Amino acid sequence: MRKAEIIIDKYFLTGKVDKRIFGSFIEHLGRAVYEGIYQEGSVLSDEQGFRKDTLDLVKELQVPIVRYPGGNFVSGFHWEDSVGPKDKRPAKPDLAWGVIETNEFGLNEFADWSKKAGSDIMMAVNLGTRGPEDAKNVLEYCNFKGGTYYSDLRKSHGYKDPHNIKLWCLGNEMDGPWQMGHKTASEYGRIAAETSRLMKFMDPTIETVACGSSNLTMPTFGSWEYTVLDECYDEVDYLSLHQYYGNYANDTVDFLASSKGMDDFISGVVAICDAVKAKKHGKKQINLSFDEWNVWYHSNEQDQKLEKWVRAPHQLEDVYNFEDALLVGSMLITLLRHADRVKIACLAQLVNVIAPIMTSDTGAWRQTIFYPYMHASVYGRGTVLNTQVLTPVYESKTYGEAPYLDSVCIWDEENDALTIFAVNKSLDEDMEVSCDLRQFEGCRLAEHIVLTNDDMKAVNTEADPNHVTPTHSDATKLENGKMHTVLGKHSWNVIRLTK
Repeated sequence: MRKAEIIIDKYFLTGKVDKRIFGSFIEHLGRAVYEGIYQEGSVLSDEQGFRKDTLDLVKELQVPIVRYPGGNFVSGFHWEDSVGPKDKRPAKPDLAWGVIETNEFGLNEFADWSKKAGSDIMMAVNLGTRGPEDAKNVLEYCNFKGGTYYSDLRKSHGYKDPHNIKLWCLGNEMDGPWQMGHKTASEYGRIAAETSRLMKFMDPTIETVACGSSNLTMPTFGSWEYTVLDECYDEVDYLSLHQYYGNYANDTVDFLASSKGMDDFISGVVAICDAVKAKKHGKKQINLSFDEWNVWYHSNEQDQKLEKWVRAPHQLEDVYNFEDALLVGSMLITLLRHADRVKIACLAQLVNVIAPIMTSDTGAWRQTIFYPYMHASVYGRGTVLNTQVLTPVYESKTYGEAPYLDSVCIWDEENDALTIFAVNKSLDEDMEVSCDLRQFEGCRLAEHIVLTNDDMKAVNTEADPNHVTPTHSDATKLENGKMHTVLGKHSWNVIRLTK
């Protein structure tokens, strides 16, 4: 049995967790909106057409903020098409995904849904086919109290009070050639600066997110970030990161090391942000918004066979297995370990489209990745302790040396609770783990939650929704302030200690 040690000190802190790190994403893509969060006429929906079963599961996740309406979709989006009387809204071709968008569900419906879900909105503006003027207009529509053209237009649509949206994405993946209106780094940096400046003239209380590279493998990665920030550093608040991982080679050991790649990615972007700060002798700090992250590869082949120009097809519908849940757990740990700089993150996406929640016409169910996401969101609020993990390592093909144990500890002073998240990545050995908790006097073990399965490819389906589901372990002991536990092979663990 391998052995590892977790070392923490209650005075040695990484930083406070911004709850927005547990955010998610709804794009007008596939069945995320239609049949996902909205299905008018269904017996499963409320009076506004919102799926009640989906809402219940979203509330279970305690999602604090949801990015909307895209994604690639936003780069061709005319927000005016999505407001006002539904019978007057135009159906339009969406060039991003090759489908027809009816606009039956739009900005105001999403604002209503978000309130019911208990989530704030992270709104994206179109900097692909549009620009600063339209960004200013949609902000006026959403946040002005009244007495102006667009705020009074909102009132005429039945929304007397402003939506008061405080977080805005300045476009999406603007370096990607797949993006409508994609730009060079200099072009985008200038338009991002001017858009943010104009929007903050109108509402100085908002925060804005500039686009980083679309992913780590973009040929312009690094130089894009530096050039964009060189143009807009003083005007924006966050820089975005996007990254998805897949097990195309069916090499589970290498796949589970992907969190090491994510860790290196974050550290690299932090270094670039700080290099621009140093060059500009800047006083403010640019933090990160990792506003697209997940596993995505299962649906790629079937999506190539989709018919074009249909409405809400079954698109990007990855069916997640147990090994995906393990990696998602490690990625959540990685985000938390960088809580000093990663202030926003969005699991992409929330329902049906590469999502923790799936729906059919007869119900909704939790995919395997639902559980680590839910555990982190519910139990991961507080302060991240600088968690040192002394662990055996292995050599991965893609990422080099990778740890067998991923772990992070969260101290929730408000509720006098300590939570240890841990993933044992070993496919064949349990791991004995110790941690000295004598500084946390009087703490006792509340529970040890485990997600594991003998079959790495096990999935949850509507017919068998609880095939992969958490259980409780009695392997954790606390004696004289010292914790000893056994983490089963290939397992996600949540050890909760309270006073």
